[in-house]
Amino acid sequence: MTETLKPLIHGAQNFCFGCGPDNPTGLQLKFALDEKNQTVVCVGSIPPSFEGPPTYVHGGIISTMLDEAMSKSVRARGVTAMTRHMEIDLRRPVPSGHPVRIEGRWLRSEERKHWTEARILDQKGTVLASSTGLFVEVRASRMQRAPE
Repeated sequence: MTETLKPLIHGAQNFCFGCGPDNPTGLQLKFALDEKNQTVVCVGSIPPSFEGPPTYVHGGIISTMLDEAMSKSVRARGVTAMTRHMEIDLRRPVPSGHPVRIEGRWLRSEERKHWTEARILDQKGTVLASSTGLFVEVRASRMQRAPE
């Protein structure tokens, strides 16, 4: 069975550390939408420059990858939201320089609150890390103002 992935065009600020194409020091993750399974997907590898222990991705970077996937699952629904809370389970080390698959899924919404989940898998389909999160919708007017 072949999955059909549609590039996720979201118009986010392009200096985002996780997905910004103009951020030369960022991860530059590119997500696509799997409409059949209602997930966002990113397939790629994380370079050694993001390592913690030798040959493995730093835990903070793993957290960022999961956060990005959950954020994009909300963005795929046409909503801009920011992380309010996330819980992470680092099950196995994520190897640097090797292909991984990052998946994010929207679970439910209640007014401005959106619950999500994400996971990182290796080429064999083994779950290396997973997370759940709560995202809160941000109004466009707030995104334009500098913090006070």
